[in-house]
Amino acid sequence: MNKQKIITFLSLLVVTLWAIAGCHFSSATIEQGNTPAKANISPVKQENVELTVSAAASLKDALGEITSLYSKAKATVAIRNNFGSSGDLQQQIMNGAPVDVFISAAPKQMDELQKKDLIIANTRRDLLTNKLVLIVPADRSDVKEIKDLTNASIERIAIGDPRSVPVGQYSEQALTKLELMQELQPKFVLGNNVRQVLQFVESGNAQAGIVYATDAKTSTKVKVVEIIDAKLYKPIVYPIAVLQKSPHQETAKSYLEYLSSEPAKNVFEKYGFSTL
Repeated sequence: MNKQKIITFLSLLVVTLWAIAGCHFSSATIEQGNTPAKANISPVKQENVELTVSAAASLKDALGEITSLYSKAKATVAIRNNFGSSGDLQQQIMNGAPVDVFISAAPKQMDELQKKDLIIANTRRDLLTNKLVLIVPADRSDVKEIKDLTNASIERIAIGDPRSVPVGQYSEQALTKLELMQELQPKFVLGNNVRQVLQFVESGNAQAGIVYATDAKTSTKVKVVEIIDAKLYKPIVYPIAVLQKSPHQETAKSYLEYLSSEPAKNVFEKYGFSTL
């Protein structure tokens, strides 16, 4: 075989080997490309979400029941309720507490958060209303109306702390209009939230107290002796809103919608709230 033929043979051999290698590479590339595609064909899993709901203490029983209903309807959403006085909850949010939804027992606290752009303004709406009532221990009979609180036999009257507790602010408004605030103030036992006011009367640590009608309804240890005239205080309204820093805003908005649904309204009304 002369030199020219050898060169030609080697050239053909290199081309053939290159073609074979190229086909193998293309095949491997196709197979590798197909494999991930097949692996990605699987059911889409829904992400579990936890919402933190900071709500006025007066909502504890109603929201507890609604949370149970909501969990059955939305299995992938867990609700963590945080109850307290609306003023304390407002301060927690202003100090950076991770909250998705806020429900206040008065507009004042929500107004303050809105001024600081801490809520999503277009999610805010009024959810519920309530009434103010005068309560005494169930076995007490010497108090028939609010003016009886001036009697010498009444030494301790429980109200919410007006500095931070909405029920205390409403109570202060009513007593001021009745011109009883100054006379009764030395008798006051201040509660950190409406449930503590209720407990003071239940335990006998206070001989009377002013709470929401819904809270009085939860206890057999107290009785309502007077529904306080609504003209004596500002309307008791519960505003609700989603927080700007919520990492789950769409889920939180969906929860707000649920709270206005018929199942939720039925629970609220069962506990004595009026729905809007």
